Amino acid sequence: MDVFQIEGPVRLSGHVDVNGSKNAALPIMAATLLAAGRSTLIGVPHLADINVFKELIDQLGCTVQRQPDGLLSIDATKIDNPVGPYDIVRKMRASVCILGPLLARCGRVEVSMPGGCAIGDRPIDLHLLGLRHLGAQIHLKNGYVIAEAPQGLKGASIFLGGPFGSTVLGTANVMMAATLAKGRTIIESAACEPEVSDLAHCLNAMGARISGIGSPRLTIDGVRHLHPVQYRVIPDRIEAGTFMAAAAATGGQVHIGH
Repeated sequence: MDVFQIEGPVRLSGHVDVNGSKNAALPIMAATLLAAGRSTLIGVPHLADINVFKELIDQLGCTVQRQPDGLLSIDATKIDNPVGPYDIVRKMRASVCILGPLLARCGRVEVSMPGGCAIGDRPIDLHLLGLRHLGAQIHLKNGYVIAEAPQGLKGASIFLGGPFGSTVLGTANVMMAATLAKGRTIIESAACEPEVSDLAHCLNAMGARISGIGSPRLTIDGVRHLHPVQYRVIPDRIEAGTFMAAAAATGGQVHIGH
């Protein structure tokens, strides 16, 4: 096990820039799959989970290019293979975020369950509930979720609250799918985290019509198509809070930027 040994006391001072939020970047990467063409994301952190998601998007048939300065371009002009295989999905639960966008755009998607064929309450039950309300036909086979909507998705009123509260990734998945559904979708008990709001702002920049952002009631009026986007991911609030706590604990003076 690696250990960080810190010798003090040292009063922290100076300037530090916060990286982009991983938890915002992952669903936004998934959102780019809704639009044919090349999208550019700014401020994407260099983390293992981002690399796993890049691998997942690559195998869909898209082209992903990474720059050392935090730029990430995703060309989703063609999606040849709308499948999220177990070997990739098992590495990171957020991989399930491709479910909604691929269903909305391709009309069919297969995604491995994050836990394979695990018996018991599934961690994505609320995702599936929301997509079913939009008209998706969903069944499980050999540890995979197979979702189909050959006639497209239709807007609906959906309650996404569960025994443990709202679902962040579930809200993201249903919201992304609803952007291309026919008619109006209302999501009640939507997650209100900043990362969900950032995803909604990105979708609106792509041409979606989402209101109520930041509240537990989201309204999505479906559109016929979305367009590629250039978008900056919000800073990582956990990283910012860590720097703030470190500066306060040492009686320091630190300027935190992005």
